[in-house]
Amino acid sequence: MNLTTAANIAQSGLATVSAETGVLSRNISASSDTSLYSRKIANVVTTSSGAQVVSVTRAYNQAVFENLLSATAANAAQAAISSGLDTLNQTIGDVASSSSTASSTATSPAALLAALTNALQTYSASPSDSSAAAGVVSAAAALARGLNSAATTVQQVRETADAAMASSVATINSLLGQFQSLNTQVVAGLATGADVTDAQDQRDETLKQLSQQIGLSTTTDSNGGMSIYADSGVTLFQGGNARTVSFAATNIFTAATAGNAVYVDGVAVTGASAPMPIASGGLAGNATLRDSATTTYQAQLDNIAGALINTFAESDQVGAGSKLPGLFTTPGAATLPATNAGLASSISVNASVDPSQGSNANLLRDGGISGNADYVYNPSGAAGYTGRISQLIGDLSATQSFSSAGGITTNASLGDYASASVSWLEGERSSASSQSSYQGARLSTASTALSNATGVNIDDQMSQMLDLERSYSASAQLLTSINTMFKSLVTALG
Repeated sequence: MNLTTAANIAQSGLATVSAETGVLSRNISASSDTSLYSRKIANVVTTSSGAQVVSVTRAYNQAVFENLLSATAANAAQAAISSGLDTLNQTIGDVASSSSTASSTATSPAALLAALTNALQTYSASPSDSSAAAGVVSAAAALARGLNSAATTVQQVRETADAAMASSVATINSLLGQFQSLNTQVVAGLATGADVTDAQDQRDETLKQLSQQIGLSTTTDSNGGMSIYADSGVTLFQGGNARTVSFAATNIFTAATAGNAVYVDGVAVTGASAPMPIASGGLAGNATLRDSATTTYQAQLDNIAGALINTFAESDQVGAGSKLPGLFTTPGAATLPATNAGLASSISVNASVDPSQGSNANLLRDGGISGNADYVYNPSGAAGYTGRISQLIGDLSATQSFSSAGGITTNASLGDYASASVSWLEGERSSASSQSSYQGARLSTASTALSNATGVNIDDQMSQMLDLERSYSASAQLLTSINTMFKSLVTALG
């Protein structure tokens, strides 16, 4: 080997070590980065003319990364559902109360119904006591307000979920736009041999953020480009182009309001009629909350309200007239409701029996709350009459039929149905909370696994840096020696 060749080899060694050191410096500098960063690797080849860094690649594990995306999407879905159910759970508050007064702190329909039953029993023992009658009306008013408040909370949760869906769709479209730009950069860079590892990291970070909104999977093309599919199989990004995700938000919800579906290129991906429904991500979680859990609970509340109106309805005591609203009614109603839909939002105490509105609470005992004399149970006005009160107490404990839309029993007493509703909601909330904790732990495990597989280990990087320093010193020493030999040769020739 001549001195010129040796000098070239030494110089290439210095250049290679310098390039490797630059890559290690990038890794060490990015070790505290909160976004996804994969360990960069300098690929060195040795030829007859020395060593050189021919490319920079990154540590990557497709299976581990896909597991992270799946865990992120599942965690986001469960978090959305759990948060909404926690809000609904506030409607049940103290689920047990034995108080027959309006001062009870209970808020659940079951507890308020128990308070009403106790008030009726107190009134039955003293049918001539106007204050006992007023206590029944007060308990009934508290129950009606409790149902109104619970129904309002349900619709607020639905509105919040719908707004979150709109925000999610906007985020998805924005991220798909970012992904398209990064994907183009990666494909172009790979075609020219440029270092695209940072762009690939940014592309993966975009996928991670996207998976928080919608469950997805990916495939990589031969040119390094990627395609994205929702967990239902619908295409989100393919051929270098993002698909359009659309959604029309609903500003105000009532029990009769059905939220709009989310569409990807015209294909519905949420809602009961969606041919390709998504299953994970915040978008799916909020859609489930808006269209399933809340509507089921609303149906339960409406069933309770409908049963109350019918249980306390008055019958014609003279002829065969239809039943009329009694203690419970809805604004402006002259007949019993034909359907339970929305009753929890509108149920109220009949003004004609409410002492706070200047009316006679003893109409509970005597009948005629509707104002029709044919519906009077105690025409003589006997102060000790308990027939109607006893009938109401019996009707409250009697088995009734309830709509299956409530998702619980269809045959039970009103009190048992209200208790079953409380149990159902608490069960749903507890299950969602457990699932949310599990998915959170799964996400943490997946994040750790990805970090171990592709992340930066400072100790390892510093160890490699020391090795490179020794290699650099050796190459520099060799170059110094060659330079000395050149000088000696020149001196000898001179």
